[in-house]
Amino acid sequence: MIEQLAALPTYEAYKDSGVEWLGEIPAHWTLTRLGTRFEERRQKVSDKDFPPLSVTKNGILPQLDTAAKTNDGDNRKLVKKGDFVINSRSDRKGSSGVSDRDGSVSLINIVLTPNGIYPQYCNSLLKSNSFIEEFYRMGHGIVADLWTTRYDEMKAIILGIPPLLEQTAIAAFLDRKTAQIEQALAIKEQQIALLKERKQILIQNAVTRGLDPNVTMRDSGVEWIGEVPAHWELTRLKYIFSETNKRTKTGKEVLFSLRMEQGLVPHNDVSDKHIADDNLIDYKIIRPGQMIMNRMRAAIGIFGLADKFGLVSPDYAVFNIGQKAFPEYFLRLFKTPLIGEQFRLNSKGLGTGSSGFMRLYTENFGDIKVSLPSKEEQVNIVTYIETQSAKIDQAIAIQQQQIDKLKEYKATLINSAVTGKIKVA
Repeated sequence: MIEQLAALPTYEAYKDSGVEWLGEIPAHWTLTRLGTRFEERRQKVSDKDFPPLSVTKNGILPQLDTAAKTNDGDNRKLVKKGDFVINSRSDRKGSSGVSDRDGSVSLINIVLTPNGIYPQYCNSLLKSNSFIEEFYRMGHGIVADLWTTRYDEMKAIILGIPPLLEQTAIAAFLDRKTAQIEQALAIKEQQIALLKERKQILIQNAVTRGLDPNVTMRDSGVEWIGEVPAHWELTRLKYIFSETNKRTKTGKEVLFSLRMEQGLVPHNDVSDKHIADDNLIDYKIIRPGQMIMNRMRAAIGIFGLADKFGLVSPDYAVFNIGQKAFPEYFLRLFKTPLIGEQFRLNSKGLGTGSSGFMRLYTENFGDIKVSLPSKEEQVNIVTYIETQSAKIDQAIAIQQQQIDKLKEYKATLINSAVTGKIKVA
C-alpha cells in the first residue's frame, strides 16, 4: 500500500516550510499561521437553545441520551454549521471535526470558524495525524492525561494552504479514497466477526454434542440442553463443583482479578475499582486447580482457573472441582452463550439480568443441569477446541494485520495529500 502511495505524482517545485510537521510544501502554497485562517468562536449558549453535540474521533455528532451530562447545560459553546471543533485535552486525542449542524459543546472544546478554507479540506487537514501531534505539542500541562492546548497556543501553528480550487480537488480525492478504504475495512471487520462467530459455534457444538457427528443422540429432558449423545450423563453442577470459603488472615497473598479473555490476572495488571488493594483481610484464598466465578458477570462468561496461590474478591465464588470433571472443559462450557443464558435466568437480585445488582448465588449455580461426557472425552474435546481455535485465531490475526495496514495507509495518504507530498489535483 505504501508502494501505491509512492507511485502517485508529486509537484514540480517545493519550498522548505521551516516547520518540522509540514516539511517541504509545494512552492505555490501559502505559508501562514492558523490564526489568520480561523477565528475562535467563544459565544456561550444553553443546550436548551442549541442541541448538545459530542466531539468524537468520528467527528461532531448529536449527543447520545446515554452520554454523561453535567449540570452546567447553560454554560456551553455555540457551534454553527461549518465550524471546526477540537477537544483541547490530550486524553481525547483525535476527537475533532467539521460540524454539519448548529449546536453546542462543552467548554473544554475549541470552536473555530474557517476563513477561505473549503470545509472538507479543513476537516482532512486538521484531523490529519501530523496536525494532531503538532496541536498537542503546542499545549501545556503537568502529566499526559491533563495536557491541554488553548487557542492562544493553537493559533501559532504554521499551515501550508493551497489555492481554494486545489483544496476542493484534494478534498474530493480524499473523500473518494477514504470511502474505498473504509469499505475495505468494513469487509475485514465483518470477516473477523464471522470468524469469531464460527469459533463460538465450534466451541458450543463441541461441549454440548461432542466430536462424533454419527453418535446416537437422545433427548436430555431439559429444554435448554435439547439432545445429547446417548452415553453422556446428566447431572447438576452442585455434584461437580463445591464452594470453598477459606479466607486470608494476613492479606499478604497476591491479589487476582477475573477478565473475560485472560481469566485470572494479577490485580496490579488491571483497573478494578471495586477491589481495594490496601486492606485484603478476609479476602478469599485460591489454590491451583480451583474454578473462580464472578457472581455478577457469570452470564457473560467471567470465569477463570487458578494456577497459583493467591486471593480474590469476597464477591467472587471459589469452587473445588470433582474428579469427573476436566477443568478446561467446564471453563469453555461456562463461556458459551447457551449456558450463559441459564446463569442469567438463575441470577438473583434487584433490577434485570444485565444490572450490577444481579448475582449468581452458589445454590442457584449448583441447581443448573448439564450434560457430562466421560473425563477422557472432555480432554479430547478440549484438545480439538484448542487446535481448531488456534487456526481461527490465526485467520483473525491475519485480518487484523490487514486492517492495521489499511488504517496506516489511510493516515499516510491523508497526511501526504494535505501537506503536498503527493499531487492529486
